[in-house]
Amino acid sequence: MKAESEGKAKTTGGGATRRRQIVLVDDHPVVGKGIGSLLHATHEFELAGQAVNVVDAMELIKTCNPDLVLLDLSLPGPGGFELLKNLQVSHPDLPILVLSMFDENAFAERVLRAGGKGYVMKHESGDKVLAAIRCVLAGGVYVSPSLTTRLLASFVPGSAPEKKGADTLNDREMQVYSMIGSGMATQKIAIQLNLSPKTVQTYREHIKRKMGLGTATELIHSATLWIRSQCGR
Repeated sequence: MKAESEGKAKTTGGGATRRRQIVLVDDHPVVGKGIGSLLHATHEFELAGQAVNVVDAMELIKTCNPDLVLLDLSLPGPGGFELLKNLQVSHPDLPILVLSMFDENAFAERVLRAGGKGYVMKHESGDKVLAAIRCVLAGGVYVSPSLTTRLLASFVPGSAPEKKGADTLNDREMQVYSMIGSGMATQKIAIQLNLSPKTVQTYREHIKRKMGLGTATELIHSATLWIRSQCGR
């Protein structure tokens, strides 16, 4: 019961309800507008501000001292994973909930290992986003039931296989690989991740080398099969 109350709006010394302050880190204005309306309608939460990149996010968080950060992984420059890791150093007690378009099967475990407290995909309903926020603010960790089952199974002795294939990729390479598997061309990936096409091409070469793929065709085939396998989990 105590955990549930901690996730709700707090009261001030005079008995008035204080909305929990949420900072959104996402470079899409329409997302900010939607999240702001969703939070305001609850009377529990308030959007304290929105940052569109890592530098602005660090400054906003320092100024606002929020109760929770909603973080998109696709940010200009260093990206959401780097911000997540930086915040673990500068604000270790600040809960971070990732709100992303990327499939949770590919990225949620990486987010949790980096210090995030939960993962919600952007296509989920507003009710699920709010449930995730309440869970994390109450001290819990939020992922979908299916992913919870898979993560728990990984703790069974002998169930953790040696890293190979896509598991050898770093966070940004994993993003690029996932987008290749979804049928996105280099130019579109560059726009989505706020990178130059040349940088995306460099990531493609790194992925090919790590996974032992000789050609662009082999890379696309491998990524497509990987995406299909994730969707079937």
